[in-house]
Amino acid sequence: MYRYSRTDLLRILRLTARQLASWEKAELVAAAESYSFFDLLQVKKVRDLCARKVRPAVIRESLQAMQKQVAGMENPLVEAGSFIAGHRVAFRHQGRLVEPIAGQFMFDFSPLEKVVMSTPISTPRPEPPSSDVNELFASGIALEEDPNSQAQAIAIYQKVLELDPAHAAAHINLGTLYYNRQEYPLAERHYRHAIEVDQRYALAYFDLGNVLDETGRVTEAIQTYITALQLAPTYADAHYNLALAYEKIKEPRKALRHWRAYVKLDTTGPWAVHARNQIQRILQADGLKMVYSAGRS
Repeated sequence: MYRYSRTDLLRILRLTARQLASWEKAELVAAAESYSFFDLLQVKKVRDLCARKVRPAVIRESLQAMQKQVAGMENPLVEAGSFIAGHRVAFRHQGRLVEPIAGQFMFDFSPLEKVVMSTPISTPRPEPPSSDVNELFASGIALEEDPNSQAQAIAIYQKVLELDPAHAAAHINLGTLYYNRQEYPLAERHYRHAIEVDQRYALAYFDLGNVLDETGRVTEAIQTYITALQLAPTYADAHYNLALAYEKIKEPRKALRHWRAYVKLDTTGPWAVHARNQIQRILQADGLKMVYSAGRS
């Protein structure tokens, strides 16, 4: 893969050496003398966020919070779409908007309520001339940020997999695009390929569990969520979805354990409110059963 020098990076992104050094000191980008296309994409995102008056400390905190929320995500700025939410950073991941510091999912019901993107994206976009796998993959991620470019993103990821069939992240992203289009057999195929490539990829098990649950195979979904949690015990979304799955098969006490785990990991988000309500409902129902049983005896 082609490497860019430090001078190249400053020239291409129109940065000063002082700006880059300050972001390195803030641990937003790694200090280096040469950079990949991925690195340029990451630094560009940092530049755009800072230009929108988001403080470096907030960016760093948002990245760390997102990594904790999504097991297996190493670089949220590259692996998810980034947006401005007030003075914080929000991300679009798996079709949802999340503000990771507060642990809150956001809904963009109307144009007035939509989170502002960090940089405008024009459509349609020409395909990149390079056949380099990493550059193609990065281009696919960039295209995903624009809802009008989803078909192009799918085509890019398919090219990535033609060049590198063992590219697990491309399988995941392609699977998620198909999942959002409700093309569940195709989504499942790519999630299973990702697992074949990397059997410790917690995100792949979680995504596969979602497909299995969506297509009515709840028992299989439960086992898949359990595997995801064995690999990443603090995977909050996996606890949440596993609790829902247990509720579906009328196993409230098993669900209770995962509702409780979820609220420990997400203390303030809107889904935490639902989880607490479920905990209260299950405990009240169990309490009534215990009183009823004692009366009969």
